[in-house]
Amino acid sequence: MNQEVGGTDLITLGGGCFWCTEAVFLKVKGVLSVESGYTNGHVQHPNYEQVCSGQTGHSEVVRVRFDPSVVSLTELLQVFFAIHDPTTLNRQGADVGTQYRSGIYYHRPDQLGEIRQVLDEANAAHGGKVVTEVQPEQNYWPAEAYHQRYFENHPEQGYCAFVVAPKVDKFLKKFRELVRADSA
Repeated sequence: MNQEVGGTDLITLGGGCFWCTEAVFLKVKGVLSVESGYTNGHVQHPNYEQVCSGQTGHSEVVRVRFDPSVVSLTELLQVFFAIHDPTTLNRQGADVGTQYRSGIYYHRPDQLGEIRQVLDEANAAHGGKVVTEVQPEQNYWPAEAYHQRYFENHPEQGYCAFVVAPKVDKFLKKFRELVRADSA
C-alpha cells in the first residue's frame, strides 16, 4: 500500500455533523490528527452558513491522518460505519441536507480495495440499504476554527450532550481495542 509522506495515511469521511465524527476519531489509537471541513462541493472557500444552505454541494467531513502501523484503514472504516447511519440519504437523525450525506472520500486509488471491502460488509449488515458515496476527495476546505475540537471544547452544549456524547460512548464500548490509552 502506498502511504502519504512520513509513514502516515489520510482518509476523509462524511458521517453527518462533523462534530460527532471528529469527537470519535480523536479517541482512536493511531489517529494523529482530525480536522473538520467541507469537501466535494463546487464553491471555493465555503463557510459554514453557505454549506448549511445546501447550495455549495459540500459535505461536512473529517479529514483523518493516521499511522497505518497502529490502526488500519479497514478498522477506521469499521468505526465509521458503526457511529453513523449509512442508510439514510442526506440525513443523520434530525440533521437533514446534502451536507450531512454519508461519504468516504479517498486520497489515492489504492485505498479503494479496502474501502470496497468494508462497504460491502456494511451493506450486507444493513440489508443492502447503504447509501454511502465513495469518491476522490476534491475541493476540500477546513472548517472555521470554532468547529475544530467542538465537542472537546463544549461538552455541556445541548447537541454535544445529547447527540455527540452517545456516539462517543458507543465507540468506547464497541471498539475498546481501538481506544487511545489517554481516552480510556
